[in-house]
Amino acid sequence: MKALRIDHVGVVVNDLSAAKAFFLVFGLEELGEAKVKGKWVERIVGLNDVESTVVMLGLPDGEATLELVKFHTPSDDLGMQPSFANTLGIRHIAFAVDDIEGVVVRLKEKGADLIGEIQNYENTYKLCYVRGPEGIILELAEKISFLN
Repeated sequence: MKALRIDHVGVVVNDLSAAKAFFLVFGLEELGEAKVKGKWVERIVGLNDVESTVVMLGLPDGEATLELVKFHTPSDDLGMQPSFANTLGIRHIAFAVDDIEGVVVRLKEKGADLIGEIQNYENTYKLCYVRGPEGIILELAEKISFLN
């Protein structure tokens, strides 16, 4: 088991339209926008009553993806504080992995904390958040493949 690549960088923002406009001007392309809520996301990020809007942006060559997230609930009215999944600014780096359970065990052995739970997202990915040293949050993403 090993990390495969950085999947995306997530940035929690208060003004989604201004942040999106900035990155579009910068040269990223919009890949999609969606409302996100429900128990599956609450279990991944370790928060209750999550309702957010997510905008995915990418470089034209497809090599990097940026996720902008506006948490409508719960909101972060305190500004920059100890890092949580909905704290403003860059909060996590996502890595594609080939054995999410094994990686979590290995990281926990090194002192990391699983923030929520490992969740299956629509039978396409297993996802979770892990808090490491200095409060750094990693999102682990294992693509689920079905062999017939």
